[in-house]
Amino acid sequence: MRHRLRQVAMLLLGALLLGAAGLSAGSWYGGRGAVSLSDDRARKVAAELLPETEPVGGVFVRGYRYGVFLAADDFGSAHAEFHYGYRPDCTLSDQLRRNAASRGWEDLHRVPGEPCDGWRAQADGLLVTLTHRATGSALRVAPAAPDRLLAVTLVGGLVGAAGGAALFWLVTRRRPPVPRLVRVLAVVALLPGAVLTWSDLLTDGLAEPVWPIWRSLAPLGVPLTLVLLLAAWIVLTRRPNPTGPATETTAAVPGTSA
Repeated sequence: MRHRLRQVAMLLLGALLLGAAGLSAGSWYGGRGAVSLSDDRARKVAAELLPETEPVGGVFVRGYRYGVFLAADDFGSAHAEFHYGYRPDCTLSDQLRRNAASRGWEDLHRVPGEPCDGWRAQADGLLVTLTHRATGSALRVAPAAPDRLLAVTLVGGLVGAAGGAALFWLVTRRRPPVPRLVRVLAVVALLPGAVLTWSDLLTDGLAEPVWPIWRSLAPLGVPLTLVLLLAAWIVLTRRPNPTGPATETTAAVPGTSA
């Protein structure tokens, strides 16, 4: 029973570790091809949807996560935010809704908030979100998630989890110390990235890319993993062979003939 529980734990460990890596790879591939956003284009969108009001300030932010700059066509690569006044202006919601509907923007729906609801709309690969806060109203312009992002991310996660479970199942069938060495290598190489990936997904979902986690950890994780692989190879090659021939012959019993 104890051996069976250990095998199940190994399968779950492999599924969680490689499943997180698969999710990250899927989110990267599925997020490729997003609309490239520039500061000029973001300002034109803001002027199109809120032409009657001038922003008092704005900021354009290039995509940067976990020490990695995102490419121009990566999902989450950039966003712009424009601020309107220093107090919430609820009339901007009606203005944005009317202008977005008349200009063919799609997926119009309310965004709950205080002191009043905002609005969200999407068109030409861009997503705009108007929100109201105590410090004023803000319009956020960002590339929309590609249609394939969710499906490709889930497929990557399932493939990674299945591969991890299969790999660790094969490992559990090997003689010691192979399972122990694999557990050590998996924890060192994959556990930090897996923990950050799962926590990021639980916090933000797919609103933010998670694959930069693995790239930022690679400069430290890859060399350390290679060193551990070398150490594991040395341990395995120097392990005594229990099935080898006996080195000593049985002594002759006194009184017997040779």
